[in-house]
Amino acid sequence: MQRARRRTAAYATALALILLATAGCSGGLEPDVTHSRAAILHLDKPVGLADEPVHTRISGLASGEEITVTARATDADGMTWTGRAVFNADDEGIVDLDHAEPKAGTYRGADGMGLFWSMTPAKGDPDKSWFRTNDLQKASSYQVRLAVQGGSRTIAERQLTRTWVIGGVHRKELTVAHDKLRGELFLPPSHGPRRAPVLLLGGSEGGVRSPLTATLLASRGHPTLALCYFDCQGRPKNLAAISLEYFATAARLLRNQPQADAQRLVVIGGSRGSEAAQLMAQYYPDLVRDAVVYMPSRNTNRAYYRGCFSCGRGQAAWTKNDKGLQLIPIPLDHVRGTVLAIAGGDDPVWGSLPSAESIAQERNATGHKHKALLYPKAGHAVADFPYLPGGGGGHLGGTRTANARAKADSWPHVLQLLGP
Repeated sequence: MQRARRRTAAYATALALILLATAGCSGGLEPDVTHSRAAILHLDKPVGLADEPVHTRISGLASGEEITVTARATDADGMTWTGRAVFNADDEGIVDLDHAEPKAGTYRGADGMGLFWSMTPAKGDPDKSWFRTNDLQKASSYQVRLAVQGGSRTIAERQLTRTWVIGGVHRKELTVAHDKLRGELFLPPSHGPRRAPVLLLGGSEGGVRSPLTATLLASRGHPTLALCYFDCQGRPKNLAAISLEYFATAARLLRNQPQADAQRLVVIGGSRGSEAAQLMAQYYPDLVRDAVVYMPSRNTNRAYYRGCFSCGRGQAAWTKNDKGLQLIPIPLDHVRGTVLAIAGGDDPVWGSLPSAESIAQERNATGHKHKALLYPKAGHAVADFPYLPGGGGGHLGGTRTANARAKADSWPHVLQLLGP
């Protein structure tokens, strides 16, 4: 009888082990672990422009399975940046990053591009660090590696290429000696349709905008001139008595390019450059159709001398016909098209959000109101294209999250204003 009981117990134990092993192998899961052996990482744009969103979906998971998704990129200094998010798969074993909210990670809330803009550096304060890009002459793109981890195993991995400039875009350096202008002109491939040309103006950093914005716009078919108007070779050292005629010369050169639609020129200006952009749209409606003004001022401010706050008192930053322009507010009633103002409510530099609200109440030459995009939690760093990781808070205000999402929301509106 005892032998029979022992044989029965042994048989039951063996049967239980077989059932357990069978259950463990079902659904692609490890025998003793609740994680899949493999998953499928779907990307709609494995190669695309750096300002384009990527739609990412992970399938082949078990219902409710927990995974960690990471994004890694290396900047021009060799620093590794990493974004991370932890998810649970839905009932069908899918995680769609556009709609899934991470349980933990470097960002919160459903955000299909959160892994990109929330990447943090291996060293240093994320709020004071910026992803440095390579010289465009050396690299026209950067790489992002996406990986999916289930438990201790990497179950899916793919690489994306984020492109700054497409083939066929031509760059030309402009000099004061030869062109009466200082800047970089980016022309799209010659075979495309004529599109709105863009004049890019920086702020108090020296009047030079990042060439990356210019290359992205040129890659979309817009002839773009990143213009320096002070503190560069051949130009005044300080932001003082800068003539609108200089910008008009740039506008004429730009609209005469073969790829340009001469009637649709747009000026994009940030911070102090927002003043010049509004002035150009107001005083040169024959040259300028629309203006985009980031972190705008509603008035013309006094001259700016680098390193000397008390200098420039009473001196105009801008002139027309050799006369200083000191306007409170800048009029916008002669503008042919639209002034689109983009601002954050946590801007410690100046009150750009109230200025943007004021701009949106003004009417253009045909009686239509201008427009504003307002982001209450963003700061003075909401300009240009989205998705590149960078700082937030500090002397520029806002948070990394608020600034990044303001860029992601506003950039499509800017592209829409430029038109097809």
